[in-house]
Amino acid sequence: MKVVIVNHSDMQGGAAIVSLRLAHALQEKGVDARMLVIDRQSGDALVGVMGSSLRNKWNFLAERLGVFMRNGMRRDTLFKIDTGSHGINIASHPWVKDADVVCLNWVNQGTMSLKGVRQLAQSGKPIVWTMHDMWNCTGVCHYSFECERYKERCHSCPLLKTKGNDLSTTIQEKKRKLYEQARIHFVAVSHWLAECCKQSTSMADCDLSVIYNAFPINDFDYTRLENGIEGIPADKKIIVMGARRLDVEVKGFKELIETTQYIAQNKPELAEKIHLVLYGDLHDKSLLNKIEVPCTYLGTIASTQQLSRLYRHSDIVLSTALYENLPGTLIEGQASGCLPVTFGMGGQADIVDHMKTGYIAEYKDPASVAAGIEWAINANVSRQFLHDEVERKFAASKIAGQYIELFKRLKS
Repeated sequence: MKVVIVNHSDMQGGAAIVSLRLAHALQEKGVDARMLVIDRQSGDALVGVMGSSLRNKWNFLAERLGVFMRNGMRRDTLFKIDTGSHGINIASHPWVKDADVVCLNWVNQGTMSLKGVRQLAQSGKPIVWTMHDMWNCTGVCHYSFECERYKERCHSCPLLKTKGNDLSTTIQEKKRKLYEQARIHFVAVSHWLAECCKQSTSMADCDLSVIYNAFPINDFDYTRLENGIEGIPADKKIIVMGARRLDVEVKGFKELIETTQYIAQNKPELAEKIHLVLYGDLHDKSLLNKIEVPCTYLGTIASTQQLSRLYRHSDIVLSTALYENLPGTLIEGQASGCLPVTFGMGGQADIVDHMKTGYIAEYKDPASVAAGIEWAINANVSRQFLHDEVERKFAASKIAGQYIELFKRLKS
């Protein structure tokens, strides 16, 4: 069986990492799997580039310009919106023509247009579209936040700050027509996202499965790091939180700050026991001054080995993200023996069994996050048990097997 996975990048962003990981897991199961991207950052032999550098840049800029002209020229929402207006027509690519199944993953920002998806569907090949955020089931946004217009008809989009039928209405209708006419099987990587799709006007009748992201379980050791890490205390309960970029709104840095302030003001004995470690890009480093518990900021961590060492030295993996489809940091931390503490707006319940393998706090409630941290500090849960739970749910070989069964069903 020959499979092509299409994604914006092979290394940049969570969808890229899990897409390349899936390609390798499929290869190990005997599938001839390859990956096509417009932003190739690795030297991986399975990855090829589609389109030309000039054409890809034009598609990206043209779509951004279209958004910029329709959102009131606001930079703050420029990358929270995609329209699927520009991209590569991959139907004639040799790898695609030779494939039995084409898997679309995150194909925004000028990677593929809705028209390009339609052209691909006209080839008659089975298409599997794995969704890594809400974009497929909304009008133009990747996460709807408190807006529920996608359940009926997108209009007066809060990100566009327009009134009545607008760009979100138009794109939602284009998606609905595409899904009605094209042979596409959608995959949600969490049950939360699947439920969002079922409630969406454009996706309510679509074929849909839930398959988690593949996880490299052998890359993460759950045993406690013996020698510790320089600069991080060995006599405190270590709480680690990370993201590719920590201070984007959806990652909940504001909620993290509020949690530390609540702990400092209301639970000084807890503040004495803990030490917060942050990793990832942080554009506004002055935000660190607002954290009111002991904290170490490590910056970007480039290698899985470094990340694994950090988790092995830690006790709790924290996420105050407002929305997470299937948060990889929680899976990584849990695989390394850390107890997750998180909000539940997203796919966290697919990872965390509340008060058994972690703690799901009340949404945007600093007191509840603090209660979760206290629970995790006192919980008697073995690191191996947490690791084994991740292996049971997310092991790459298991996930690859589920995709292969789906491919066979679609080909029959």
